Amino acid sequence: MMIKHRQIHRRGRRSHMAVSYTDPQVSMDLLRAVLQPSFNDDIMAVFKKYQKFFDKAAENVKENVGDDIQTDQLIREACRNTLEHAKQLFPEGEAKRAGSDIAIKRARAADEDCIQRGSPLLKKRKTRPSAALVSSDRPMTFSQGKPKPEPIKREGPKWDPSRLNESSTFVLGSRANKALGMGGTRGRIYIKHSDLFKYAADAKDKQWLAERHHMRATGGKMAYLLIEEDIQDLSRSDDYKDCPDVRMDEMKPFTVPLWMVEKMQRAMEAQRDADL
Repeated sequence: MMIKHRQIHRRGRRSHMAVSYTDPQVSMDLLRAVLQPSFNDDIMAVFKKYQKFFDKAAENVKENVGDDIQTDQLIREACRNTLEHAKQLFPEGEAKRAGSDIAIKRARAADEDCIQRGSPLLKKRKTRPSAALVSSDRPMTFSQGKPKPEPIKREGPKWDPSRLNESSTFVLGSRANKALGMGGTRGRIYIKHSDLFKYAADAKDKQWLAERHHMRATGGKMAYLLIEEDIQDLSRSDDYKDCPDVRMDEMKPFTVPLWMVEKMQRAMEAQRDADL
């Protein structure tokens, strides 16, 4: 397809105005506007190819964090970020073209003119709901989320790795959740008390725990261990001490071998020093 640089005069009430297509950027953007629907179809086909990975990841987040997580929103944000990072395939030049604002306005006029003229690629096409991920003619807009929470404080004696040893007792996060009366919302304890140290058990840890009947074999599901002392301290706080739903007998604490304690110490140090 060849787009010749030319001067096009619009007819009608604004016939005295002219829209210039002599700007190379405008000419290229006119071509983009014509091809964009086809690009959108191809891009959506790629996203559908990898949809199962996005779905699985979102479900894992919901399972680990809580049922109030909106998986659709997580997937949309991930798709937007994927498109944003794909720009790195086409790095910008060092010099910016002069009059970029004018060129953008002219490009939008080119889109409108192309639609009015009934381009064969645009004709009879309807916007699909899924195409919202890759909106072509307008910049993507993002709804304002909740205000950014304050940084999580990971300091003090509770975040000193030396407090962990072979005599330390631990509880499963799911049991601590029930013990504090939040069993109806899985993972609620991690949201409400994000300053708690939690250790994500790996495959070897989960095998050891399952063999000793501290937990069921969970396959690929996440399992977190919390320090019993931290949960006991929470139960005596104002938030829980008078709560009738608190059942500390649900905890069933246990000790772990030294090799697992050492992994917990490294995990605590890494979380404490992480750039939050």
